Amino acid sequence: MKLLLILLFSTFIISTFLLIGCIPSKPTEEVEILSTERLMTKLEANRRRIKTFEGNGTITIKSNEFNNSASFRIVLVKPDSIYLTIMGPFGIELAQALVTSKEFVFYDALQNTAYKGLQSSDILRQIFKIDLSFGDIMDAFIGSVNLTNNLYKSPNNYQVIYDKYMLTYKDSATENISEYEVDVRNLGILHYLLKNSSGDDLLEGKYSNFELLETVAIPAKIEVMNRNQNETVIIDYKAMTANKKNIYIDFKLPDDASIIKW
Repeated sequence: MKLLLILLFSTFIISTFLLIGCIPSKPTEEVEILSTERLMTKLEANRRRIKTFEGNGTITIKSNEFNNSASFRIVLVKPDSIYLTIMGPFGIELAQALVTSKEFVFYDALQNTAYKGLQSSDILRQIFKIDLSFGDIMDAFIGSVNLTNNLYKSPNNYQVIYDKYMLTYKDSATENISEYEVDVRNLGILHYLLKNSSGDDLLEGKYSNFELLETVAIPAKIEVMNRNQNETVIIDYKAMTANKKNIYIDFKLPDDASIIKW
């Protein structure tokens, strides 16, 4: 009898955990399924709702010429400021970069040397190690995608499959194809894929481990891949805050730093 009770209790516990693991946090039956127009409007509104962002964690960069990981801190002040700090073991500062829509300052702490000049696509690639525009880099660090161009267009394909919205848009000018997977519950973008007219992948983003900040689903795990250049940036946030009051960029060069005009 004692053995039978133990077996029954064990079976109950295992079944309970399996059941809990299978239950979604918010069943799709309880979620309003949005039209494409409302969905895209809400997604773009969420992207614009984040005015400032601060996060820290680990960044990994993989490319043909670079493969490394480091601790980092990022501060974004929309629409025109990105402040990045790269740290080594024991929190030792290795480098800082302040990039705006017009200018940049990159400080090499080990050499006590700062580089200053006008912002350009080449400068962005040297600092962030991926070939993206300034706006796309800002969006990438908070796991968002600029949907402005598709706001008032009907998708070429639209499906709701269990807990995901699946949308496809084809650009009439470039014939590029954009595909989106969106979580039905929190409206977080789970996957983004940009393809050319031949079907070749150009840019891909994968997003997971979402946290709600200012009612917006922000991914703590971000992976952005530029397929053309074989470049990948992986971001793992340990802490994130959004729209914090009185946020400021505390970047000041040491008085004895060498400054090189770029």
